[in-house]
Parts: sequence; C-alpha cells; structure tokens
Amino acid sequence: MAESKGPRDAQGQTDPKASGAAGLRRTGLARWRPYTAAIVAVGVMFAAAAMIGMQVRSGQGGEVRVPTGVPSDDPHAIGINPAVPMTLTVYEDVRNPQSRIFYQQYNATIDTILNSGLARVEYRFVTSVDKQYGGDGSAMAANAAACAQDQGKEQFVAFMKELWSHQPERRHDRFAGESYLEKLAKKVKHLDASVFAPCVHNNDHIGWVDASQKDYLHRRLGEVPVVQINGQTVYPLADKISPAQLEQLVRQAAAKAQNGLASSQSQSQSPSPSASPS
Repeated sequence: MAESKGPRDAQGQTDPKASGAAGLRRTGLARWRPYTAAIVAVGVMFAAAAMIGMQVRSGQGGEVRVPTGVPSDDPHAIGINPAVPMTLTVYEDVRNPQSRIFYQQYNATIDTILNSGLARVEYRFVTSVDKQYGGDGSAMAANAAACAQDQGKEQFVAFMKELWSHQPERRHDRFAGESYLEKLAKKVKHLDASVFAPCVHNNDHIGWVDASQKDYLHRRLGEVPVVQINGQTVYPLADKISPAQLEQLVRQAAAKAQNGLASSQSQSQSPSPSASPS
C-alpha cells in the first residue's frame, strides 16, 4: 500500500508549496491589474493632451489667420495707410541685425512717406534666422507683432519699436519666450493685454507667418532687409540708397502713378468721336 501511494501522489497531485506560490503570483498580478489599467489610461490622457497642445502651438492646426487690424491687398503683408495706390514693401526679420539697422536708419523716412500720403507701407515678415541659428524667435515675434496689429496700426508700430529696441544677439533666442513678448507688450499704450496674451499663447497667426516665409523664399529675394517700390526692388542694390534717395524714389513713383491716373481719368471723361456718315 505504501508503494502504491508514492506513484499516485507523484502523478495525480501537485506539490502544495508550488501551488501556493502560483496562487500568490496570480493574486499579485490580479492586485496590480487595476493599477496598470489606470496608468495606461493616464498615459492615453497625457498623449491626447499633448496632441491638442501641439495643434494649438502650431497655430490652430496650421490655419492661416491674416491680421485684421489694418486691411491689406497682400495676404502676406501688414499694410499701413492702405488707401494710397502706391506701395512701399519692406521685408524684415526681427532677429536679423541688418533689419534692425535698417529700421534705425530709415524709420524716420518711412514715417515721412506715410504722413505725407505718398505711399502705403506693407511689412512682410521673414523668419530665416530661425533656420540659420535654431529656435523660433523670429516666428514667435512675428506672430506677436501680428497680434498687436489686430488691435490697430498704433499698437503694431509701437510694439515693433519695442522688438527692435530689445533685439537679442542672434544666438540668444529670447523672442521665443511668450512671457518676454508679453513683457514688451506691456510697454505699449492702448494694447489690451487680455486679448494680446491669448493670441500669442495660441500662436493665432503662426500659420500666416509660415506662409509669408514660404512666399519670400519662392521669390528668391536674398538676404533681408529688402525694400520694393510697386514690386521693384530698390534696396539692397550694388550701391545702397540713402534714406533721402529712398524718399526721392517714392516721390517719383507716386508722381508717375498720379499722372497715369489723371491721364486715365481724362481719357474716360473725354467725349467719344461721333461716327462718320456712311
């Protein structure tokens, strides 16, 4: 009998110690299963939030939202004094030191051109420094400038003045910081921070900025700043024109446009010759 129990125990029964260990392992896995599910769920939530955040940071899913403060015939430009038919276009990058130097040397002349009603001025933002030196300060600052322009010409001009006055060295991407751009905006009179800050944070116009950069590259205009009068590049040239020469060129173009308009109106108002008798 004793010999018959040995084989039966070995074949028909399991070791109680092994069975207990397996049970403990199963109990431990069962205990952790709800926590694992919760961790996975939290991970999915964070992933979804990250995707939403990426869409917001990319400018509402890449939508091109044109600044609305001052209308412009050019969808890539910010226009000032749009009623005038003659156009002075300035391409600039707020991280580019040559663009800042141009602003310092030519801004008074451009103000004179605007105040005299000779031409409308259109600013087109370029973001080439971002690619050359890394970061996204050019794009972020351009987006912020467009947010300022949403509130009007005065706010845009004043905010651009702050950007030029605080332009960092190209390797220091300070303009990429939203808090820094909002700090500069606080120096601008009549700029509503409660409207400006969300516009900057959500990158409302970043799609428009990207479209402007792509158009600039397509035109193959070279390094900024670039200035055009009615689509013809006048700066830079082999010999850079002075501010006085720029104003003179604008006056000449304005006079030519005015003479052409007067001639066209005269022809439209003159009586048509009577038909000769048959």
